[in-house]
Amino acid sequence: MTTASSTSVDPTSIPDGTDSGGGVLSGRYRALTLGIVSVVLVIAFEATAVNTAMPTAARQLDGLGLYAFAFSGYFTTTLFALVVSGQWCDRRGPMRPLFTGIAVFGAGLVVAGTAPGMWVFVAGRAIQGLGGGLVIVALYVVVGRAYPERLRPAVFAAFSSAWVLPSIIGPLVSGAVTQHLGWRWVFLAVPVLLLLPLAVMGPALARSEREHPVLRGADFDRRRTLLAAMAAVGAGLLQYAGQRRDLVGLVPGIAGAALLVPAVLGLLPPRTLRAGRGLPTVILLRGLAAGAFLGAEAFVPLMMATQRDLSPTLSGLTLTSGGLTWALGSWLQGRPGAERHREAMIKGGLVLTGVAIAGAALVLVPAVPAWVASVAWAVGGVGMGLAVATISVLMMKLSAPQDAGANSAALQMSDALGNVLLTGLAGVLFAALGGGSLAAAQDGADAAGSPAAFAVILLVMAGVALLGALLSGRVRTRS
Repeated sequence: MTTASSTSVDPTSIPDGTDSGGGVLSGRYRALTLGIVSVVLVIAFEATAVNTAMPTAARQLDGLGLYAFAFSGYFTTTLFALVVSGQWCDRRGPMRPLFTGIAVFGAGLVVAGTAPGMWVFVAGRAIQGLGGGLVIVALYVVVGRAYPERLRPAVFAAFSSAWVLPSIIGPLVSGAVTQHLGWRWVFLAVPVLLLLPLAVMGPALARSEREHPVLRGADFDRRRTLLAAMAAVGAGLLQYAGQRRDLVGLVPGIAGAALLVPAVLGLLPPRTLRAGRGLPTVILLRGLAAGAFLGAEAFVPLMMATQRDLSPTLSGLTLTSGGLTWALGSWLQGRPGAERHREAMIKGGLVLTGVAIAGAALVLVPAVPAWVASVAWAVGGVGMGLAVATISVLMMKLSAPQDAGANSAALQMSDALGNVLLTGLAGVLFAALGGGSLAAAQDGADAAGSPAAFAVILLVMAGVALLGALLSGRVRTRS
């Protein structure tokens, strides 16, 4: 099964049949592994730090009504960058899109960190999304091209493990900086950290591209690039319409749907939205899992700050347990013998995720201790680690070598679509249930959110995760 794009990767560049032995830290792979994991480490630190600083930033910029935009704006532009990166990687190798993405990601951080108002802040997050989309597909293609199949689960586990340290220190550092120096420094400090991965992985990645050259000559697929632009613009218009909640929002809402639906059908593998067996369901489940968990996670620090009066540091620390146990779940799926239980790990992981998201809503009851949310997120982290890493492994297994870039882009496209649509839905629910809206923000009004808004958001996201568990049996293809 392939996506709609044509690709031009030399099938012999995938080293499945030329495995020289050793692990991901053996001499052949050590420098490359350390380099790409360093990229994930910095991105992880940025994500955990931003989640902690975001409630304060939105309040100080008088933009709580645009809170969901700060998250979904990132993923909206990612939709476009994912397709561009997949084609770029398939035609020129992953090095250029990876390095370009890191530079653009850093530029977005600077724009967000110096923003005079919430709309400029959202624009900075959108620029970050362009860079992030280029980077994540390039990283997946590096794994598919440079590592034999037996090592890929370990590499994906290493990606998840790279979230452990940022999950511990990210909220602490971000919370302290936000309280004592200001939230802007949380964004402005991260670009400096990006210099280390560039230095570590540059030579190793260049050597990998020389060893596994790409056949050149094919042009970018203009149709797919146009569809990606349509998806990004359509998703943005839909969220704008949902946040307005008035008759004016009908026009962008209709236009957004008219752009997004055909774009999604053209970009994802056939039968994805119908949960077709094999690769289509694998791609679909990535979007459901990521969208449900991260759509809920975007609102947890805000919930803890507004409903339980926790400081930025303590609000952010609520998510720390999830980052730690995510690495544990990913490590478990990479253990020997796990290959026979891929379907069960996806199903079990999504069940744990759904139960955890619903459990976090218990802290809205005043008698329930605030630490219950941290326990719930620890459970959800295990589930996501099991499900997401396993989905990534299955995607590579079900992809022909020449389709590695296109299918990696489709996987990340599903991830980004899930985040955009479900975070956007959460923003609409937040506005509709008294948490602040775009219209209110434009009028200078704001709100702290209501318990009902947070409860509905978490329960809806839990339901999406459990729907994914019900569909997980369809990852198995018929003989």
